[in-house]
Amino acid sequence: MSSQYVLDLQEVDETRIPAVGGKGAQLGALSRIEGVRVPAGFCVTTDAFRRILAETPSIEARLDQLARLQPDDRDGIRTLSAELRETLEAIAVPDELAAAVTAALGRHGEEAAYAVRSSATAEDLPTASFAGQQDTYLNVVGAAAILEHISRCWASMFTERAVTYRLRNGFDERAVQMAVVVQQMVFSQASGILFTADPITGNRRVATVDAGFGLGEALVSGLINPDVFKVRDGEIVEKTIAAKHLAINALPAGGTETSAIEPQDQEKPAVTDAQVLELVEIGRRIEAEFGRPQDIEWCLVDDDFQIVQSRPITTLFPLPERSDEENHVYLSVGHQQMMTDAMKPLGIFVWQLTAMAPMLTAGGRLFVDATPRLTSAASRAGLLEMMGKSDPLFEDALRTVLDTNFIPLNDAPGSETSAKPAAGASAKPADATPALPAMPVEVDPGIVGELISRSENSIRELRQGIKGLSGPALFEFLLEAIAEHKRILGDPLNMQAIMASHNPTWWLNDHLQEWLGEKNAVDTLTLSAPNNITSEMGLALLDVADVIRPHQELIEFLQNAGDDFLDELPKLPGGSEARDAIETYLDRYGVRCAGEIDITRPRWSEQPSTLLPLILDNVRLFEHGAAARRFEEGREKAARKRDEVLERLRALPDGEQNADQTARMIDQVRSFAGYREYPKYNIVSRYYVYKQALLAEAERLVQTGVIAEKEDIFYLTFAELHDVVRTNQSDPQLIQERKEAFLTYQALTPPRVLTSDGEAISGAYRRTDAPDGALVGLAVSAGTVEGRARVILDMAKADLEAGDILVTAYTDPSWSPLFVGISGLVTEVGGLMTHGSVIAREYGLPAVVGVADATRLIRDGQQIRLHGTNGYIELLD
Repeated sequence: MSSQYVLDLQEVDETRIPAVGGKGAQLGALSRIEGVRVPAGFCVTTDAFRRILAETPSIEARLDQLARLQPDDRDGIRTLSAELRETLEAIAVPDELAAAVTAALGRHGEEAAYAVRSSATAEDLPTASFAGQQDTYLNVVGAAAILEHISRCWASMFTERAVTYRLRNGFDERAVQMAVVVQQMVFSQASGILFTADPITGNRRVATVDAGFGLGEALVSGLINPDVFKVRDGEIVEKTIAAKHLAINALPAGGTETSAIEPQDQEKPAVTDAQVLELVEIGRRIEAEFGRPQDIEWCLVDDDFQIVQSRPITTLFPLPERSDEENHVYLSVGHQQMMTDAMKPLGIFVWQLTAMAPMLTAGGRLFVDATPRLTSAASRAGLLEMMGKSDPLFEDALRTVLDTNFIPLNDAPGSETSAKPAAGASAKPADATPALPAMPVEVDPGIVGELISRSENSIRELRQGIKGLSGPALFEFLLEAIAEHKRILGDPLNMQAIMASHNPTWWLNDHLQEWLGEKNAVDTLTLSAPNNITSEMGLALLDVADVIRPHQELIEFLQNAGDDFLDELPKLPGGSEARDAIETYLDRYGVRCAGEIDITRPRWSEQPSTLLPLILDNVRLFEHGAAARRFEEGREKAARKRDEVLERLRALPDGEQNADQTARMIDQVRSFAGYREYPKYNIVSRYYVYKQALLAEAERLVQTGVIAEKEDIFYLTFAELHDVVRTNQSDPQLIQERKEAFLTYQALTPPRVLTSDGEAISGAYRRTDAPDGALVGLAVSAGTVEGRARVILDMAKADLEAGDILVTAYTDPSWSPLFVGISGLVTEVGGLMTHGSVIAREYGLPAVVGVADATRLIRDGQQIRLHGTNGYIELLD
């Protein structure tokens, strides 16, 4: 029988989370699944917890203090959380609540033993498990003891680990409430955890069972190494039986004890193979009911399984939706675009609308289904060759999947299709010396100017055409503009210009290493290449610094300026000239920002203060005229390198012919290398126009009360936003759910390669040429440099000194202004032709990309030696 303060498990389900918390709701739902046994019990509701808080005013003040703490303020968290726990444990349970709990014990067995377990409203949710953050008490006997442990569960809401977890994950302290689950104790012979998906690889078809003797506390608390079974498609595919020295068992009078296991029993399996398969079947039933992989705690009593908890596995990377049951392999778009952060829904769907290939979404990221290109021998070889040249980690991850025959070839053995090599691939046997690539077709460099002119005209026409449009008419125009956008990107002339630098780059690097023994010669040959909008952007900010540098009062003002600083500048000496210089810069480059492929990200024109640390670093680190000097020095160095290479070639057999070919390829690379950055600039320039129009529409929706704030539109798809504008109706609950989902996606790390089974593969370098202890990556810009590592994750917080080596997760074009002040670059993500690599070569910066966990393994301020030619980093202290 229920009351305001107590509900039996049979009375609750997933809809009652606000009353009984995540664990209680999940247990109630579990008890309704046919064939799943759950120990009987009841929940002490969140109403009881709220009453306790309301009757204790001192708690409110401490909660206010707690909400203001930062997650890394360990001392503050320790002090406040201890005070809150002591206060809650000292409060007497009100008579009305005590009577409700005693009545519930009467229904379930007053003399029985119980497990008393916390159940927070933000616990065991699809988006956050809170595993181990609050307390559980086992084998509690008697009403008085149970009431005491209910108070302890309330207090466990404020353990240091629970408070830190909530602060790190953005949970409001007052929004999270605590219920308590009181369940009949299960005296198990064996217990453990079942993961219905492999928690390490992410494979949804592989279940993992961890098992030990006695109560599950020994396993959960790490006292023992469990037996581990892996089950795939109803068959045990891997089994490890551990030596289990200890078990935790219940005492007759209450409480538990840790006891030694007899030596002859230590290496006996805790469960039989048949029991493992039965348990996995139960787990699959639970997984199907909840619609996602589960982390399940189980107990075995007299050959009967009882389930004491099931929570979603929140660490798995989600899977793209598919329309069939065939195997698929997905490639991360973010790793190729140098932006692996989670994107908001509007950003995802606008990129999908404008992309040249179909893209799928999962975990707030975009993926391309590579399966069609992997089923044919010819296209598979071509894809692997292209990936190997650009990013070896992609190639290795793909080969790891393909080696398991996850995607079989459809070509019949010996057929014309299967025998045909990929375009540009060698037809020699695998053990033969690879053939040098054929000389690429030469392209007229005059097309670069024509393409840039076309792009600029299209953006002017877009700005003119969108003026004054709103409502459905705006969305009709945007769909037409996006179609034009794709036509421009897909123009064969545009694709020809992009590949006109890629192919000669590979040709030159391969041939010059073969002929002259010189690695990555193109890195020097492409210094200060013309028409590179991204490298020009970095140099142009040096010119802005030149305007500001003579005015000390202006510099001091900018050191603490906010986003409205442009309006204040004319009040200071030199301020008007500085504002003109910054606004001129923003007119050309203000459409850019970190993570710019996501239209929802704030652009520099929207938050110009983002540029201030970079401008001030330039003021401090450089002298007047540095931009022009650097560009000219790079151009002269490239010219000297060209002369040197050609002279050395002419001294070799067949030298004149090889030198002539090389000269033509060098000229082609320099003519087209800069243009490779321009299509991205065109994309983000158009995005900024789209965004300003959509935000104006969002302002109208706010004013009419359709949405709460302008940024709410970022959590809708393009089609959903169109419907909101057309109907003047929105779904606030959907928007809130999307905001919560986005927060969870931010905590996930996307893999380079993801299979439809859920296996996440990041790839590895198969190299033995780096020194012991070195961090290995991909060499993308030649040279060796030693210096202080600056680990920077937010460009706006950059604080550089001359000679620093930048270490970061990724660098899209918006990071290029930082490159003028550093001596080398290390990133976790990147390939040979991604933006950071191209600009590093343009500036002559030694660079290594694709270094796994670089921002974690390299300490900020640590001395490192970066080998940009050979692709590794040595840690010097």
